[in-house]
This record gives sequence, structure tokens and C-alpha cells, in this order.
Amino acid sequence: MRRLIVNTDDFGLTSGVNRAIIELHAAGLVTSASLMARAGATDEAVELACATPSLGVGCHVVLVDGEPVLPPEKISSLVDARTGRFLNSLTAFLLRLFTGRIPAEEIEAEAAAQIAYLQQRGVQLTHIDTHKHAHIFSAVLRPVLRAARAAGIRAVRHPFEPEWAVRAAIGAPLARVVQIAALRPLAPRSRHAIEQGGFTTTDGTIAVAGTGTLNEATLRSLLEQLPAGTWELVTHPGYSDADLARVRTRLRASRDVERLALTAIQEVPGIELISFAQLETSAPATPADMLTR
Repeated sequence: MRRLIVNTDDFGLTSGVNRAIIELHAAGLVTSASLMARAGATDEAVELACATPSLGVGCHVVLVDGEPVLPPEKISSLVDARTGRFLNSLTAFLLRLFTGRIPAEEIEAEAAAQIAYLQQRGVQLTHIDTHKHAHIFSAVLRPVLRAARAAGIRAVRHPFEPEWAVRAAIGAPLARVVQIAALRPLAPRSRHAIEQGGFTTTDGTIAVAGTGTLNEATLRSLLEQLPAGTWELVTHPGYSDADLARVRTRLRASRDVERLALTAIQEVPGIELISFAQLETSAPATPADMLTR
């Protein structure tokens, strides 16, 4: 059996992104979306999420390039002291993280605040993931899982792309392919933490290499080679409009391309589309407090 979660990231980024997500869901092409707690069109996205219960909605935890929910002074290691916003660069974030300057407690507190912000507004969260896949690193994953578990969330993105999917990603930038290959050895440790915390996840995430280049040909290639199992297709559709032009993102023109490309999903037979809500939750192997750094 081939099962696929078609998830759209950046729900709440702009009205054009929100519109694309809801249209694609109504067309039976998108099953899930990851919602940003503090973005330009978050209020609209919350209303849409509450009005569309058939759409699985997760919390897209932002720790880089965005605005925190908590006051900056409570998470000083995560923010730029000059602006009170998160660091713009993932590289700068990782430099702080791996030199011991970001306490796990601050990551957990901000993740918990973002989750609570959405839940308190009526959003039934199905899963957790992170902006720019920051939780690919255990130092981020474990505190994020603690925050999610405390909020009753039991599903998480496993942001590692298998070799077959990278090969199938026609036109993926070489630099991104190299990054994915270099990070793949971290996958067993990540899966262990997920299982240890009693979370469920997929067999892997596809189209990570194709982020920014996911056109119809690439999508068809991925879907036609999709093996048995449960996978997440991570996408970034939207409308490239004036609102998006004002947002700091490298994914601008590609959002229109992805939005149009996703129509190919309905043309590939033998794939069951599901959301994170339909994953079976595993029993915790150890208490939640064992999710240590």
C-alpha cells in the first residue's frame, strides 16, 4: 500500500498562500497544512483552518526568520537583540545552537507558546514540524517534541529524504542534494527520539531536494517511483502576488509553479491520500521526561 500525506508549509504566510492551500484541499489534492503562529496572514489562516475541519493542520514551529510569540527577553538566545525577531539565517541559528548558546529550555518554551497560541484559537493540531526543517537536529527535535507532547500532539515530520526520492527529483540543485546526503546519517537518531517519545511519523519526507524546483515533471517522477509505505510530500504552493513580494523568502516564483504542478497528483493511480491525523500513534517506549538533550 502506498499512502501519501500532501502537506503544504507556510500556511498563514500571506493571503495568497492561504488561498492556494484551501483551493488545493477543496480539489482533493492537499490533505494537510503546517500553520505559522506569527505571520502576515495567520489570523486568516486560523479562520480558514477552523472552517475546514477536513484539512489536517499542524504547527509549523518557527525558530528562524520570523517573529516569536514569547517576549524577546524570555528567549534572548533565539532572537536578534536589535530587532527582537528570530535570526534571519539558519546558519547563524545553528552556529549559536552548536556552540551551546541556545538553551533547550528556550526552544521548548517558544515551541510550546506557538502551539498554545494556535490551540487556544480553536485549531485542532494534527502534527508538528519546523520552518526550514530545523528539527532535523536532535538539539531542536527533543525540546520541540517535549512541547508537542505536553500539548497532546503525537505526530511529527521525519524530515529526511530517502536516496530514491532525491534521485527522482529532476533538476534539484546540487548543493541541496549534497546537504541532504550529508544530513541523512542523523536519521536513525531522530527516529529513535521520535519513537522514544511515543510519537508517530512517516517513512520519510519527499520533495525536500525539490524545494523551489518542484514542477509537474519532478512531481510525476516522485509519485511514479513512490514505494509502498507512508510518505509525506512537502510542498510550498501559493500565489506570487504583491503580499508575497514583501516577504523575505527565496520561494517566490516557484509557488505558482508548485500550485499548478500539484494537479498531477490526481493522475497517478494507486496512492491513498491521508493526513497526519490518520497515522497510528505508537505507545511511548519511555516516559516523556526521557526526551533529554
